[in-house]
Amino acid sequence: MQHTVTISPKYQVVIPLDVRQSLGIRPGEKVQVLSYENRIEFILVRPAKAMRGFLKGIDTNLPREKDRF
Repeated sequence: MQHTVTISPKYQVVIPLDVRQSLGIRPGEKVQVLSYENRIEFILVRPAKAMRGFLKGIDTNLPREKDRF
């Protein structure tokens, strides 16, 4: 997905509908804004409770250092 948006005189941008839908972004949600190299990144801030179970099914059988559990 590649979109071009316009920055308003108030420095606001509109996140395109298909991007909002694919990420499940709702009005009032918060994002972190980062300047990284030569770009701007928006990172959704999700409550910890909403993250519960997002690693379900991950393989935890991997080699570990002797001092790690």
